Amino acid sequence: MTAQSPAQVVQSLFPLLAAGESAEAAALFADSVSFSIPHPPGIPWVPEVDSAAGMKTFFELLQTHVQAKEFDLHHVIADGDHVVLFGRMVSEVKKTGRDIDTAFALHTTVEDGRITRYHLYEDTYAVARAYNDN
Repeated sequence: MTAQSPAQVVQSLFPLLAAGESAEAAALFADSVSFSIPHPPGIPWVPEVDSAAGMKTFFELLQTHVQAKEFDLHHVIADGDHVVLFGRMVSEVKKTGRDIDTAFALHTTVEDGRITRYHLYEDTYAVARAYNDN
């Protein structure tokens, strides 16, 4: 069996998340993970994460608080172990019924077939606006 490229490993994450398979998605991550999602204070679905187990918790919290509506991957750039993805996603915050509509960039690193970095950049203002009641 041929090993997957870093880009293939990262892209295999999204169908698992769409299917709600948090444990299977988390299994793509290494024991130690560099995780970063800058976010406004009080957002309940972005925990402290440093491991595959933490990624599973993150994915479960995300499913609890947010309903994915659209996910469009526009571009994937792979350079060695680094994979950067650009796209747009729309999600509904279950608490408010409001949508988060944001472009995103996701910087990942894959080492020995496992994801070791997950740094997501999105419109934090759109997140705050959709989550907060005001």
